[in-house]
Amino acid sequence: MSLSAQLLNPAYLRYIDAWKRVAVQNQTDYGIPASIIMAQALLESSAGQSELAVRANNHFGIKCSGNWMGGVYYYDDDSKGECFRQYGDAGESFKDHSLFLQKPRYETCFEIAVEDYEGWAYRLKECGYATDPLYAKKLIRIIEDYRLDTLATGNLDSPTDRVHNTEQKPLKATIVHQSDPIATITKDPEPEYVIPLSAKQERDNFFYAHPKKRYNGVNYVVAREGDTYANVAFRLNVRERDLREDNDALGRDLQKGDRIYLGPKKNTGVSDKPFVWSSAGMSLWQLSQDEAITIEAIQKLNELDPMIRTFTFRQKIYLRKVKEDAVK
Repeated sequence: MSLSAQLLNPAYLRYIDAWKRVAVQNQTDYGIPASIIMAQALLESSAGQSELAVRANNHFGIKCSGNWMGGVYYYDDDSKGECFRQYGDAGESFKDHSLFLQKPRYETCFEIAVEDYEGWAYRLKECGYATDPLYAKKLIRIIEDYRLDTLATGNLDSPTDRVHNTEQKPLKATIVHQSDPIATITKDPEPEYVIPLSAKQERDNFFYAHPKKRYNGVNYVVAREGDTYANVAFRLNVRERDLREDNDALGRDLQKGDRIYLGPKKNTGVSDKPFVWSSAGMSLWQLSQDEAITIEAIQKLNELDPMIRTFTFRQKIYLRKVKEDAVK
């Protein structure tokens, strides 16, 4: 049975009001049910009040991984001092959660309809999102108590409305609020239909504005003002997460002048360049992009601490596995 109106948690209701539109937009952009997104955020962040949410803007409990190049926050979870991702704001956490679920590990989730929140909850647990054996049941309970399954139907105000009622009335999915940007009625005539560009036309236009270049056997383009990984991925007709992984860019925003590699970077550098000298303050990511080598390969070749993000002093960084005598 769902909670009565008097038992609804006010902190949960405020959180739902604050983030419901983001959850709905992420369902549209990434195919993850808004109900699941919101329930996970509520559960993992204690409605935005957990230490990870407050100090690291991490609302989904996502830990660091080998290719994460964003901020980090150490927190005692399953083990002492575990590394968690840190974000500039909570919105970044919501987007990274949607990107995180694009990993092959969770691909079977997308076989389930977005309306089937129970199926999604159990499949996420099966795929290993959480170790709690009751994780799926907790998500389902939150969704049903707060009617999160109605978020994407245009009934975005329903959870909060019920806090003032002593009995739960059937929700009317036909109600539309003029102030709601997701469901706005307009009296304007139907706009003239414009034929959208084909995928090939989008790619051709992109490469016209972004001449293709090549280094270390990998094609790349240079980012221009206004480019983002999301819009570049759309124009190239590829998944944003794949593009980010090819560029070691999980947790990074695209900046003007950055190289955007169009395929996986290499595990070794060019044949005539066995090493380079890093400068103090240079980031490991920038070196990786300059030389078209994965961060993981640089770390292994030089036995670097996986937590190193920036070089603090000038040092020799090997780009190929060679004998020291050969490069003195």
